[in-house]
Amino acid sequence: MKKIAELIFFAGVNGVLPEKLMQSQVKLSGDLLQVAEKRFPLSRFRHIYVLAAGKAAASMSRGVEKVLGDKITNGHVVTKYGHGMNLNYLTLTEAGHPIPDAEGVKGTQKIVNIARKATEDDLVICLISGGASALMADFPEGVTLDDLKRTNELLTKCGANITEINTVRKHLSKIKGGQLARILFPATTVCLILSDVVGDRLDVIASGPTVGDSSSFADALTIIDKYSLQNRLPSSVLHYLLEGADGSIADTPKPDNPVFQNVHNYIIGSNGIALESSAKKAMELGFETHTVTDSIQEDVTETANFILKTIDNQKPTGNKPVCLLFGGEPTVKVSGKGLGGRNQHLALYLATKICCKKKHHYSLCGHRRYRRAYRRSRGSCGLRNRDQGCREGYRPEPLPHQLRLLSFFSTSWRAYHHRKYRYKRDGYNCGNCSIILFKFVRQAHKIKSNQQ
Repeated sequence: MKKIAELIFFAGVNGVLPEKLMQSQVKLSGDLLQVAEKRFPLSRFRHIYVLAAGKAAASMSRGVEKVLGDKITNGHVVTKYGHGMNLNYLTLTEAGHPIPDAEGVKGTQKIVNIARKATEDDLVICLISGGASALMADFPEGVTLDDLKRTNELLTKCGANITEINTVRKHLSKIKGGQLARILFPATTVCLILSDVVGDRLDVIASGPTVGDSSSFADALTIIDKYSLQNRLPSSVLHYLLEGADGSIADTPKPDNPVFQNVHNYIIGSNGIALESSAKKAMELGFETHTVTDSIQEDVTETANFILKTIDNQKPTGNKPVCLLFGGEPTVKVSGKGLGGRNQHLALYLATKICCKKKHHYSLCGHRRYRRAYRRSRGSCGLRNRDQGCREGYRPEPLPHQLRLLSFFSTSWRAYHHRKYRYKRDGYNCGNCSIILFKFVRQAHKIKSNQQ
């Protein structure tokens, strides 16, 4: 059943592969260029620029290169270390994520320099994917890179969700929160977006560099207060946010700002789209399939309890085994020197909550392996070398005895965990998924009897 779970997972991955999506969203026929829903005669433009940022930026850019080739005037790509690839017409910078670094600052400046060249006679294609908030690294006057690093580290480890994190990031930047669109105006801008954000809010994905921002400096301060970060933030950062809230610093451009009149934003891949592809595969494999949610954003412990409760509430409706799909992006609060790792944390916690004793009439595929990984990883919370695990210990609690849990698979669309609990970089990023496969005991006994 583990192999079946993997088939279902990879069907979701294939539904949001960036390079394939680009070739379906960017098409050239003679002089007519189609980008998503927009069509443009190439003769209308003097230059075509491509600006890309995010963990999927390189593969998205390669897809665009295959369509446009030497028609691209110039462009730059900023992606995470290890996610780069050879490009023919665009330059590329690999940088730090989730904590920004100096390479990210350099790469972001290259994007800004190209953006400033764009005029009303030019077309700019922006390719945005998850991770761009950290990878497009810049900071305001009076704040240093170390201050920005410390702020991002605090935000990513305090338990804040991505909307809250990006609200603060937007107000410590001159490119996020619609400010890239302000630099590009009056050029025609088409932005193709891979969403890893629950709810697919355009102003939250990658901190919305080409989208009007509805949040404010006051909102950023509210988040700082919510997670008790006032006394832990660098003083320069807190001072800058306070000045912004007082009106001494101009806020981000709002949705009604005229700088957005030539901007067209399109979500071409998301967690929901990936889950649809997984659901289709599960049904093809003979499962009664339910996509429970694509909106998980709670702490991993709450998420695990929600998954267990959902399984508990399932009632038999026929002879088919059941597939439950969960999507979103749970959070994890990291303590000590842990680096975080919400997906493996979730998988290990669920594994310890599900009892595999025969008297409970169900088993978890690969459970013993998870238990070995759990014991081996108890010293950290998240990533230790390349082994992902969690520090906390939990007492196993049995599911209702009428269930036979066949397989549990919790991972991220961007980082699939293999048998040795290592991951490979696949160049895409559309949130996280959990796949639960099970059958009711009576169904299992009936199937066994029929086979005999």
